[in-house]
Amino acid sequence: MQSVRVRKRSLLGWLTALLIPVSLLHAMTANAAVPSTPSGWSLVWADDFNGSAGSLPSSANWQIDTGHGYPGGPGNWGTGEIQNYTANPANLSLDGSGNLRITPIGSGQNWTSARIETRRSDFKPASGRILRIEGRIQMPNVTGNAALGYWPAFWALGAPYRGNYWNWPAIGEFDIMENVNGINSVWAVLHCGVSPGGPCNETNGLGNSRACPGSSCQSAFHTYRFEWDRSVNPNQLRWYVDGQQYHSVSQSQFDATTWNNMTSHAGYFILLNVAMGGGFPNGVAGFGTPTSATVSGRPMVVDYVAVWQSGTPTSPPPNSPSPSPPPSGGVDARSTIQAEAYQAQQGTIRETTTDSGGGQNVGAIANGDWLRFDGVNFGSTAATQFRARVASGAAGGVSGLVQVRLDSLTGPVIGDFALANTGGWQSWRTIPANVTPVTGTHTVYLTFTSGQPADFVNVNWFTFSTT
Repeated sequence: MQSVRVRKRSLLGWLTALLIPVSLLHAMTANAAVPSTPSGWSLVWADDFNGSAGSLPSSANWQIDTGHGYPGGPGNWGTGEIQNYTANPANLSLDGSGNLRITPIGSGQNWTSARIETRRSDFKPASGRILRIEGRIQMPNVTGNAALGYWPAFWALGAPYRGNYWNWPAIGEFDIMENVNGINSVWAVLHCGVSPGGPCNETNGLGNSRACPGSSCQSAFHTYRFEWDRSVNPNQLRWYVDGQQYHSVSQSQFDATTWNNMTSHAGYFILLNVAMGGGFPNGVAGFGTPTSATVSGRPMVVDYVAVWQSGTPTSPPPNSPSPSPPPSGGVDARSTIQAEAYQAQQGTIRETTTDSGGGQNVGAIANGDWLRFDGVNFGSTAATQFRARVASGAAGGVSGLVQVRLDSLTGPVIGDFALANTGGWQSWRTIPANVTPVTGTHTVYLTFTSGQPADFVNVNWFTFSTT
């Protein structure tokens, strides 16, 4: 699923895909648990999509994208797709049988659908290990003219894309499964470097496609897998369907800068979505999609998504004390925590700051926006004060609260301060606030509340202390 481009394909490639037979059978929904972890591997993360019918996917695992683009990012998600993404259970919900359904609904040029992404954005193999991202998915069960415009995808984006939205494709994109227009074919694509052109031949990317083994992609579940292999030199990227490899890319194909930009950051987050229309389905069809023939309500059904890494944890020597596990995120509450180092956010952007030390700040913050920081370690001595480096160019009469919450976006506020115009969006002040005494390791949320809809604050960094 590309971010900022219109995909182009060779005519021969499209004709080859279109000549593949397409099954018209309807498969029963299948429920299979996340496979047991293979010997020599360890489970990093997984979601089996268990839950009551009609409920949304786990908010601890996923964040829901809405609208026609990220705030401050390219319109129509950068691809020309036309749907409005929602959190409506009609578009996004569990089916009560261990599956997630993403269902486009609409007609003509008016469609709704859904797109979710993992809260974690650190999926990356350790040195000498292999990372495996896998999902068991049935594509929307629709073919022919009725499928024109359908664009299901299972993919991953580099973590620096969050909050920037203009650094694609340098930060990397792994398209694990893409399909358009109900064709019995799965596409695997790598995006990197610069656009247009560059080492990944943007806006096309470096890709390959094949028919799904056995039953068609639309009529049955298939397992789609991506592997990032750091156990070999040069490193390799590999794509599979039902265990059969059909695409690979080697580190040796790239210059050092391109590879480092794609692999040396914190890692990747995983996305699932069904778009309608846009550059890829339009390019395949040779005209705009969806059309009046396109049918509504055919879901992509996801049985599970899981991430494994090769290797198993090393056992401590006999009789040695058990080490305390490091907090997830590993952030000292008393350090200077950069606002742009969040693990998840809603409604904000990253931008270059003129504050001392340079770097980036988080901006465009308004009522209802938030930032999440995982594994903030307060230690055994209680922190009682919070300080934040903030700026505001808000108009007269516009102000709001910067609030601190622990472990839940809706948890009680343990401390806050009010802020109005400071003289400009890069006119920085350090504002203190008392907080309820805190020890231990917590997820910290900064939440922002205002009686007006306008942006009211930028944040550069924050910290906690005992005085």
